[in-house]
Formats: sequence, C-alpha cells, structure tokens
Amino acid sequence: MTLNCGLDFGTSNSTLGVAANGVPQLLPLEDGKQTIPSAIFFSFEEDATYFGRKALSEYVTGGDGRIMRALKSVLGTSLINDKTRIKKNLVPFTDILGFFIAELKQRAEAALDGELDQVVVGRPVRFVDEDDVADAQAQAQLEAAVRQQGYRHVEFQFEPIAAALDYERTVEREELALVVDLGGGTSDFTVIRVSPERARSTERAGDILATAGVHIGGTDFDRLLSLGKVMPMLGYQTETADHKRVLPSAPYYDLATWHRINRLYNAKTLSELRSTRNEAEHPELVERMIDIVDNRLGHRLGATVEEAKIALSDAEAVDFTFEGHEHTIGTRISRDDFNAVLENSVGRLRATIQATLSQAGVGPEAIETLILTGGSTLVPAIVSALGEMFPAARTVRTDVLGSVGLGLALDASRRF
Repeated sequence: MTLNCGLDFGTSNSTLGVAANGVPQLLPLEDGKQTIPSAIFFSFEEDATYFGRKALSEYVTGGDGRIMRALKSVLGTSLINDKTRIKKNLVPFTDILGFFIAELKQRAEAALDGELDQVVVGRPVRFVDEDDVADAQAQAQLEAAVRQQGYRHVEFQFEPIAAALDYERTVEREELALVVDLGGGTSDFTVIRVSPERARSTERAGDILATAGVHIGGTDFDRLLSLGKVMPMLGYQTETADHKRVLPSAPYYDLATWHRINRLYNAKTLSELRSTRNEAEHPELVERMIDIVDNRLGHRLGATVEEAKIALSDAEAVDFTFEGHEHTIGTRISRDDFNAVLENSVGRLRATIQATLSQAGVGPEAIETLILTGGSTLVPAIVSALGEMFPAARTVRTDVLGSVGLGLALDASRRF
C-alpha cells in the first residue's frame, strides 16, 4: 500500500504527518515523540550513525565523532557543495541531508506499515533573501534529496500556509489572519482568509492575500547572543597587543553558527588561532578559544547558548557557565542583553511584516487573528513587537513544533 504524507524538514526539528478523513496526525519518529531534532551524529567509536535526540545525547556525553545540526541551513548556500570529513571519508552535504530524510521516511513507514510514495514538503517563503536564483536552487536541492529517498511524487507548500490550514480546522467564522511562522532558520508571514467553508476547498490561492519571508530564525538568535555575550570571553572584538587592529572575527563567527562549527576543526585553523594568540593583547582569552576548538567542544558551547536563550523566555536573567577542557567561562545574561542583540533582527522582522501587510493592501487593524507557530515566537522581544504592532488582534498559539506538519499532511491528503 502506498501512502501520502506531509514532511516538515525543519532547521531545528522535523515532523512527518498523514491525514485520514480530514484529520491529520503526526507520526512518532523517536521514542514515541512526534518531533525529532534535525541532527545526525556519526560515531567514530562505534562506527554507527545516530539521529535526533539520540544523536545529541551521544555527542554531549563525550562520544568521539562528528555532529551535524541545522542541516536545512546549507540549502541555497555555497556550503551545499562542500564535503565534511567523516572518519576517512569526505561526505557531501547533499548526502547528509539524504541520510536524515531517509531515516524519517523509514521510521514513518514502520509506524504506518506501508510505503510512503507521495509527499508535500514544507518550505519557507524565502530560503535565501533577495536572490531568486539561489532560492530556486535551494528548493531544487531539497527536492532532489527527497526524491532520492524513494518519493515519486513531490509537491511543496509554504510553511506558514500549512500552519494556517491546521488552524482553520477550529474556526467557526471567516477571519482575516496573519500567520507568523518563526522557525530555526527562517521567518515567514502570510495574510490569509480562513473559514469553515474555505477549508473544504482544494484551491486556496485566492484566499492568500500576501506572503513574505526573511532569512532570520532561532539559530540566528543563538548566533547573535553568542557573539554579543559569549565570544568576547574568547577574545572576540579584542585588539592586538600593539592596538593596530582587532583580532580576526571569522573563527568567532563560525563558532557561533551551528552549521559552520565543523569548519573550524582542522590543523590550519588551530595554527591560525595560535598565531592570533601570540599577537593578542589578551592571549588568555584566545587560549580559551583554542581550548574549545582543539577539543571540538563547539557544538556543546552552542547547545549551552541555546539553553540560555530558551531560559530567557521565562527568566529575567540567567547565569551562563561553560566548562571547556582546560578553561571555564561564565557571565550573567539578562533579558535586556538578549533584547539588545536582537534589536536589528526584530527591526527586519517588523519591516517584513509591514511589507506583507502592504502587499495585501490592509493595515494592522484589519488583522483579526495572529496565528503563531515556531519556537522563536516565544522569544520575549518577538512577543513584545507583535503586541505593539497588533494590539487588537486575537493571538492563537498553535502547536509550535507540530502545526506545520499537520497542515502539510492535510494538504497532501487533498492534493493526492
């Protein structure tokens, strides 16, 4: 028996869902859970590959190997053509994407006891900002990776529209809604009319008044928080001893960016960092950086930054501590600190929302409902900005990690 499904391959987490009689459900993909972190760990000790939470656990507990996260972020960038070293082999990023998508398909088919042949894949409104060629290439790269795993029929749907389809199952009258989909790698906005009657239609193009997106997401917030509060403890933005220049920023940027961390793990980078230390005004700070890179602790540091970001959604301040192999760093991070490093990004999000409304020909007062999906909608600076822009709108929080997958499953059942 061949089946159709909706695949939400996310930067941080992924889901896969099916629908029967108009009712969607997400399939258990890991230990009974319907979400799985988009992560792979190649264990060198066991010569095995782990996925999701198990991948993160194996890495955090000190297993020797290579961790890969934020896999979706390489789509449409030059990194997609790179290869990463897995033991003695150089493996293309396209193959690594395929490994993860194939694992999702295999787990879903085991849960269904059937073959998945048709799929609607979620995509952000923009994979790549202001570059239509690269954006189209990103979708083509993702489609190729999906087809290579055995899906014969592949369609795409914008992720915010999928979230609207999920929400629409609960509405009792027509509403003009703004879908705010803030994921790990992108932020998308859609003005759409929803109603019980419209929900029964398979053609919804006329109900979508406008849609726009920008390449800003949760992993960018991690990076900005890291650069603002953590990397300075490793020498970022400090000067050389002769005060003639600031230390090179590229390695710090790579260490703060999930999908670039592995680029640091080579002899050339370590040699350059040691040269930097020798001419630094504060060599002890750069020594901490060397400790992290030499012992391949970058992803653990990134995970600790992410934990602090999440904690600041509820707490006014957190104590940040990270123990390296030979050095420990620590600082206090307040919510005001977090808001400050996000100021420019929040401004870009506001501008994109305003552009979406202008494209739709409506003002903020016309939006009756805000449909929020994606983990980054919990960030306090985002919550505050939306409240200021839409004071009269009703806010609906969907399943922040599952609503897109549910909507894609509904879409697949209608298309196929």
